[in-house]
Amino acid sequence: MSSLTRVEAEARAQLLDVHSYTIGLDFTRGDDTFASDTVIRFTARTAGDTFAEAVPAALHGVTLDGRALDPAALADGRYPLTGLAEGEHELRITADMRYSTTGEGMHRFTDPADGLTYLYSMCCMTEGPRVFPSFDQPDLKAVFDVTVTAPAGWTVLGNGIATPVEGEPGRWRCATTPRISTYLMAVAAGPYHSVRTEHAGLPFGIHARRSLAPYLDKDADEILDVTRRCFDRYHELFDEPYPFDSYDQAFVPEFNAGAMENPGLVTLRDEYVFRSAVTDTEREVRGVTIAHEMAHMWFGDIVTLRWWDDVWLNESFAEYMGYQVLADATAFQPWTEFAASRKPWGYEADQRPSTHPVAPRPEDVPDTASAWNNFDGISYAKGASALRQLVTWLGEDRFLAGVNAHITGHRFANATLADFIDAMARASGRPVADWADAWLRSSGPDTLAPEITAEPDTWHIDVTHTGGRPHRLRVGLYDADPGQPDRIRARGSADIELTADDGVTRHSFTGPRPDLVVLNEGDLTYAKVRLDPESWDTAQRALSALDDPLTRGVVWNAAREMVRDGLLPPFAFLAAARRNLPAEPSSTMIGKVLRFAHAQLAARYVPLADRPKALAVLEAVADDLLDTTADGSDPARRLVAVRAAIDAATSPERLRAWWDAGTVPDGPALDPELRWQLLLRLAVLGATDAAEIDAEAARDPGATGQEGAARCHAALPDADAKAAAWDALFGPDDRLSNYLFNATAEGFWQPEQHALLAPWVERYFPAAVAVAGRRGHSLATSAARLAYPRGFTDERTVGLAEACLAGEGLHPGFRRALADEVDDTRRALRVLSR
Repeated sequence: MSSLTRVEAEARAQLLDVHSYTIGLDFTRGDDTFASDTVIRFTARTAGDTFAEAVPAALHGVTLDGRALDPAALADGRYPLTGLAEGEHELRITADMRYSTTGEGMHRFTDPADGLTYLYSMCCMTEGPRVFPSFDQPDLKAVFDVTVTAPAGWTVLGNGIATPVEGEPGRWRCATTPRISTYLMAVAAGPYHSVRTEHAGLPFGIHARRSLAPYLDKDADEILDVTRRCFDRYHELFDEPYPFDSYDQAFVPEFNAGAMENPGLVTLRDEYVFRSAVTDTEREVRGVTIAHEMAHMWFGDIVTLRWWDDVWLNESFAEYMGYQVLADATAFQPWTEFAASRKPWGYEADQRPSTHPVAPRPEDVPDTASAWNNFDGISYAKGASALRQLVTWLGEDRFLAGVNAHITGHRFANATLADFIDAMARASGRPVADWADAWLRSSGPDTLAPEITAEPDTWHIDVTHTGGRPHRLRVGLYDADPGQPDRIRARGSADIELTADDGVTRHSFTGPRPDLVVLNEGDLTYAKVRLDPESWDTAQRALSALDDPLTRGVVWNAAREMVRDGLLPPFAFLAAARRNLPAEPSSTMIGKVLRFAHAQLAARYVPLADRPKALAVLEAVADDLLDTTADGSDPARRLVAVRAAIDAATSPERLRAWWDAGTVPDGPALDPELRWQLLLRLAVLGATDAAEIDAEAARDPGATGQEGAARCHAALPDADAKAAAWDALFGPDDRLSNYLFNATAEGFWQPEQHALLAPWVERYFPAAVAVAGRRGHSLATSAARLAYPRGFTDERTVGLAEACLAGEGLHPGFRRALADEVDDTRRALRVLSR
């Protein structure tokens, strides 16, 4: 299908006013296709030409104002409408549409646990025409009337309350929606298990496939409690009440995103229905996701971006509000996870060649293909960080006054960055446009590097600032305890402001210099922060003793970035982890630091010969954590430790003993998630075989078991197993669903199997290009991000990748993701060279 350009969208929006969609979907036609019958009522403001989008398996009929048109005119996903007269029109298109196995369009999934089939739509950002013909752009809003014919015994969910049609078995009608964008139309259908309640006069529901029913029921009270609390908090913050007739959350299988903000029917990945033990962080992330998608009901659904250059208006706002509202409304403290996980995601994305401003200019997003690439750590984490800095600058009251003015002024319509900035400026009386130019129109992170000098009664911080943004931040001052070198005392803090000008500014203080100076205490701004040598020396001995988890997150992120920039040796970071993580109060921080150390540092930033040494440090950290949690007092911390111990194992003996016993000594018992993680590591180490993997899949016959088995089979250090996995990934029949593709790719490349895998590196590039071209955006990005030969940090692999990037006709998502992998590999090579 052709990518819609901004110029085309602007022309169509000037020509058309779309009133309504009446959509009939029939899911009783077989396993491959469904019937889609759509009537679009619209007005042409003047005479002119345009087109509608549709991607059918078979196009049966097209009529315009009752006049039959030639179905053969459909080309590349567009049906031309030429010679439109000024005035009212009715377009009707009847077609069969293909079910998807890639999480795009109408995804169809048959649960291997019980053979039951489930459907759900994913229309964002360009996939709606795979479900229903449309004028598919966000600023042509309309009301939707949807009917669904489904097999007996199925439940149907939609944007409006879905009810069975009396006297017509299997037929459901969804209540008419307010005006929404085409990408927000949503339907889910299948024998879903549901838990329903009512809140604030509205029906609320949560839904999952039946094989997950016991786990949904177990967590239903928490999920619904978080939902209610967030709903109430948003009504305290926003003047505009929730405008839709219900609030359903469907946990759906093989979902590509974390969730999707369809009004009235939020879809979330069903990994959030936990089958196994999880940490408090994982429950917290689920809560943030619930709060994030609910924020979209206002920012995204009521007020929608006009064009995809303003993705940040949706995602940055929902990211910020998701964390803040969950913190306001519940006992969770999610900003620690934001500091430990989301901020590094933003920093990494912002330092690659593919970086872009939080709010790119319209000409920088010329079409929908380029817009897909902006759903990244910049639009989410960096944008949320920018909004947090805006709140710090304006104050929360002025910020919310601007937000409410913006929502009220563009209710059920579309808006741009300029509209948002204007509302903020009027509410605050501040030059918000200048702030936006500095924070939202430029790319790359600022860097704040302190140099500290001392005199007898005075000391000074000379902050070298590069990046060109103003900052309001806090400087934390700490002293080591002379009698206990692993303890630290807070001396105080100082608020400072940095102008947008690059250069050096001096900040002077009385008294002796502190042992540790932390720029950006409390993580109030977005910038790479350096530590001066004396501060790092203190931090690496006593970091876990800092009281504030956000400040500990700032220091860990500073250390992380110093490793990535070649300023701190990887083993110095590992030594700090070894010393501090056993005493780190936050299991969130422990997990995220260990994840970086394992997935990046040990895998890419140390020579291959030193990988066992790096893993041994991580295993020692895990062992210390296991020792301190053996009494069962902190199950979340212990679960982090067990996972880390499995990933860091360099020999199979202990893992095999755990496997045979079915438990870790002193617990926990091996639940399905731990069993698959442990079996994967045994596979990598050559300590299991295909028969044992198949036996475990039989023990766990659901979708997660299928994915675990695919991952483990691909990880076996055996030439035949690699060949089978390769054929599944890149063979011509494209038989793997999105999740099975991802699982197989995750298992294939293992650093411990370097010699075995070397012959596959050169084969990867043409194979990945081909599958990306065949299978759409989701698998195109997975083919680059997950299937890339990451264990090969060498110039030859970089050269092959760069030659691939120089080729013509690459899928845009694949090109972007591959360019990022090349840049990450070059960064790793620079670290290795130092």
